[in-house]
Amino acid sequence: MTKPVIGFIGLGLMGGNMVENLQNKGYDLVVMDLNKEAVAATVARGATEATSAKALAEASDIVMLCLTTSAVVEKLVYAEDGILAGIKEGAVLVDFGTSVPASTRKIGADLAAKGAGMIDAPLGRTPAHAKDGLLNIMAAGDQETFNKVKPVLDEQGENVFHLGELGAGHTTKLINNFMGMTTVCAMSQAFAVAELAGVDRQQLFNIMSTGPSNSPFMHFCKNYAVDGVSDLGFSIANANKDLGYFLQMVEDLGTQSLIAEGSSANLQAALDAGLSNGNVPEIFDYFKTLNK
Repeated sequence: MTKPVIGFIGLGLMGGNMVENLQNKGYDLVVMDLNKEAVAATVARGATEATSAKALAEASDIVMLCLTTSAVVEKLVYAEDGILAGIKEGAVLVDFGTSVPASTRKIGADLAAKGAGMIDAPLGRTPAHAKDGLLNIMAAGDQETFNKVKPVLDEQGENVFHLGELGAGHTTKLINNFMGMTTVCAMSQAFAVAELAGVDRQQLFNIMSTGPSNSPFMHFCKNYAVDGVSDLGFSIANANKDLGYFLQMVEDLGTQSLIAEGSSANLQAALDAGLSNGNVPEIFDYFKTLNK
């Protein structure tokens, strides 16, 4: 069977590696990004650069987004020369970013009115996994649409989950990131309090890691707080954005999360202290200098 033409917007570290993986597997790519060097790298491997999101959608069977925020996604979808204006009947939009579920469902409804489908498919794992097609993909959307794009998702992910109706993927990713980032905040402050109290941080890790608190996140926090190695590739700014989205989702559900509010406040404070580009365990530095 002929492979679908894929339009891809968002050639950052993750998106760029995803595109390289697809090109290595014989897909034709139409690409778009503000970073012209990233575009040039894909074009050198055979991709075509689109002049607008509308033109990209017109040329593609599947449009894939790997972008930073819901606001950016909505701008690209709803602009006069945007995706909605150009997408073909029967085509599918796949959003790999972390977006607000209510926004995802709105876009999906507007695409459906034009005879196009949508899948929200946030990602797990790292850019290195993206290059090798070994991502975890949390996909959601109606079964027919999911089945249409699954062969391509299988080229991109080692584990491809179908989580239900549109928006369930973004909901799951936000819950996952709430849990993960709250854990990192708590563990980083635990190491900071140990430092302030004169307790050896390595010994604290030795004790805590033998009990049920042990986890990969504890090791990431220990690597920074004890060894000075910042190896969890997720920034404080991104974590802060995702906790904000989680809180918006919680509000949309008519409930609240005081835990998430606390984590969000700490992340925002660390961001305000100039740590926005640091990996999340570097919030240890903020906690270490925090005064009452």
